[in-house]
Amino acid sequence: MKIRNSALAGIALAATAALGLTACGGSTTPAATVSPSADAKVSGEITVYNAQHESMTKAWVEEFSKETGVKVTLRQGKDTEMSNQIIQEGDKSPADVFITENSPAMTQVENAGLFADLTDEVKNNVPAEYRPSTNKWTGVAARSTVFVYNKEKLTEDKLPKSLSDLAGPEWKSRWGASPSGADFQAIVSAYLELKGEAETEKWLTAMKENAKGYQGNGAVLKAVNAGEIEGGVIYHYYYFGDQAKTGENSNNVASHYFKNQDPGAFVSVSGGGVLKSSKNKAAADAFLAFITGKKGQEQLQTGKDFEYTVGAGVASNDKLVPLAELQAPTVDSSKLNSKKVTELMTKAGLL
Repeated sequence: MKIRNSALAGIALAATAALGLTACGGSTTPAATVSPSADAKVSGEITVYNAQHESMTKAWVEEFSKETGVKVTLRQGKDTEMSNQIIQEGDKSPADVFITENSPAMTQVENAGLFADLTDEVKNNVPAEYRPSTNKWTGVAARSTVFVYNKEKLTEDKLPKSLSDLAGPEWKSRWGASPSGADFQAIVSAYLELKGEAETEKWLTAMKENAKGYQGNGAVLKAVNAGEIEGGVIYHYYYFGDQAKTGENSNNVASHYFKNQDPGAFVSVSGGGVLKSSKNKAAADAFLAFITGKKGQEQLQTGKDFEYTVGAGVASNDKLVPLAELQAPTVDSSKLNSKKVTELMTKAGLL
């Protein structure tokens, strides 16, 4: 099951900045913060390297610029593409902030020593379970692993109890995934952290025999809906996003949550961090505080991306299974090893 990665290119997009600063109404700078919040007087411009959903980050940028007057330039790309670029640029990177869909790319930049410490404000916004133990970056959103299945081909009593079950010969040619994507590779990273290298290699070898490969989670969902395969491993929001539109690629589909601290219950954290080399660290810190704060998380809650909120005590979209009910395994995001995952998946013939 070999899939060729598509070419990835960063696209520079400039966000329109509002003129002037929003009046602060005489408020004082909060105590015990390392840098100004979005409500404090920051100015100038920042560049954000963005691998998160472009629509969501654009919404954050527009509101932040409206409130502060800070001009934000977005450079869009994919997780690993952007992390590799930042590492290559080193302390000369024009990026002030890096935002990803999955945490392994954040860990890659962190391991290169390129992130500044989080401010107290950001740490107060986001609970410890959605931050790496190092506090070099933070979660800004989250997504759950699910097994989507065709309701006409599988009944609940026939569903896999664990992600590991999909390695069994009885699942040959019955399920699919998108192994070349950062989403699935993040899931494998969690499997590696939870099960160890030997078990992960064994599981990936079985996946090569059992699973059908697709380009993207959306393609997996569509194949399940059409009955081409009985089930697939993707993230939860693809189903909800399609249902919010026409449902044409998901009306025959249901989502199965593995729960029980299974590797298949992994909740992947979308990360955000400020680069040490930022030329406008005050504004960069303020932007990260904004997207993890009440207003930024409320935009995530009411948006069309259907990702989980992680900050400021803001509840997720009420259509989603609550995070507390997912029974996700505990995984320290700073330990997810994208390099080893790539090696193991390549060895198994999946990349």
